[in-house]
Amino acid sequence: MFKYVIFDVDGTILDTERAILKSLDQVLREEGHAYPIEELRFALGIPGQETLRKLKVNDMERVHSKWSQAVLEFSHEVEVFEGLREVIQSLPVIPVRTGIVTSKTKQQLADEFEPFGLTSNFEQIVCADDTKNHKPHPDPLLLCLAKLNAPPNEAIYIGDSVYDMQCAKEAGVKFALALWGAKRRKGFESADYVLAEPKDMLQLLNE
Repeated sequence: MFKYVIFDVDGTILDTERAILKSLDQVLREEGHAYPIEELRFALGIPGQETLRKLKVNDMERVHSKWSQAVLEFSHEVEVFEGLREVIQSLPVIPVRTGIVTSKTKQQLADEFEPFGLTSNFEQIVCADDTKNHKPHPDPLLLCLAKLNAPPNEAIYIGDSVYDMQCAKEAGVKFALALWGAKRRKGFESADYVLAEPKDMLQLLNE
């Protein structure tokens, strides 16, 4: 059914929620801004600079760099979602071709994703600094499709945020909600598929 599977990273492959929110909270407090953690959840799934722009943070470049370093302090709280490593490694057998579209920059991907040893499982990777426009704009996903030479109707994008879903819809790609990362169905009523756990992906791809 699908010949190409493209993944988001944060909240889809890696459980990064605690690290992102705790580091953002820490940096904002150091900069004299305090918000309840729940009010910072919008930061999950969009580029860091976009988050700081929405928060109207001054000296954004400096604070973004500071936040990127702070995230690494919480790296012990980041892990690959249970069962996902095995699913990713089994995809070539189906066979399907794979890619990543992430809001991480190339440097963040190197620091925060590559240590988990999964990078080689993906044919193409599009990061935040590869396109001028970012999710929910379709450009990052369209670039990944072009790199894979993949027709949109043969691809599926797996993500955990509304930004991921909007990006997929605008790119003409089916969207599968990674419920293990999103933790909720509300707001995702227009998702094409809902995957309760990683192994559900194999069932969908084998249909």
